[in-house]
Amino acid sequence: MASSKIRVGIVGASANRGFASIAHIPALRALPEFEIVAVCTASQQSAEASARHYGVALAFSDPQKLARHPDVDLVTVSVKVPDHYRPIMAAIEAGKHVYCEWPLGRNTDEAVAMLDAAERRGIRHVVGLQGQMSPAINYAKDLVAEGYLGRVLTATMIGCAPNWGKTIDRAYQADVHNGANLMTITGGHQIDALCYCLGEFRELSAFAISQRDHIPLESTGEPVPLTAPDQLTVTGIVGDGALVSFQIRGGMARATEFLFEIHGEEGDLVLASTIGGSMQRQELSVHGAQARGTKLAPLPIPAKYRFVPQDVPADSPYNVAQLYARLAESIREGRPAHPSFAAAVTRHRLLDAIVQASETGQKQVL
Repeated sequence: MASSKIRVGIVGASANRGFASIAHIPALRALPEFEIVAVCTASQQSAEASARHYGVALAFSDPQKLARHPDVDLVTVSVKVPDHYRPIMAAIEAGKHVYCEWPLGRNTDEAVAMLDAAERRGIRHVVGLQGQMSPAINYAKDLVAEGYLGRVLTATMIGCAPNWGKTIDRAYQADVHNGANLMTITGGHQIDALCYCLGEFRELSAFAISQRDHIPLESTGEPVPLTAPDQLTVTGIVGDGALVSFQIRGGMARATEFLFEIHGEEGDLVLASTIGGSMQRQELSVHGAQARGTKLAPLPIPAKYRFVPQDVPADSPYNVAQLYARLAESIREGRPAHPSFAAAVTRHRLLDAIVQASETGQKQVL
């Protein structure tokens, strides 16, 4: 790279709308390793408006042209899940590094194809499972590994998806074939954090169900067919044998928004939400206790789990910035990045097993 900075082109960088505007752009601007040089949206007119809004020189309506531009080193894909495949493959073909939001593709076949292409091309690739960059999640993972709990016996994780209540705000998410729903997005992010801390599922049973045939579109009230699940529960055995339960509650917007309780022979850990929103988009609190009869107490998160500037906002941009910082190290050092497309394929396959368990009523052994 001729520049000392990693030059980023963002596919899906609409002005003041979408996850790129609230997370990727603030995160990248806070990191000295990166420079945003290009944006791409659905039309040239909107791309040029976004470029002016963000103070970026290059504007495109074709992701292939963005990927091929010599001033772009890294392509960030921040569009609807069913639209991920084309810009990712264009970036890989052009030999550019890729950061794609989770889910990687509409289904496992797409994810495998993108992983295979990226590995053949030798680029650095990451998927936006940014919960793996959460200071609280990493602290909990290390406490478990270091024996704070002794042998882990059981764990419970519950989360919510408020946008899957009486209405839906994006019609395309109601179609299960688009791969962008309560189970894949909210469920995928949060069950990934569970597995990251405690190990992969060895066996599981599940209900991934839709409790309605149609759901009104928030903007118009028009009912749209609902084939995607709006409620999810999973039980199973992970890692070294811990029994876990996992639930995402569609429409839940009050009370406990996120809670992760881990119980072992020697103690307990509790991670909880501190603000409204998804697990991966907020700071989590950590409490723990070891001796019998003691109460849970706050466990301050050590500074080593934070590796971005202090002024990065603690909500949506924070864990995204943490992931970009690790990606920069991988690019500079020429080593694989994490969580990679391979991690995405692993998670897509877990979701396949959940669907199979729900549809057949049979336990799945992984």
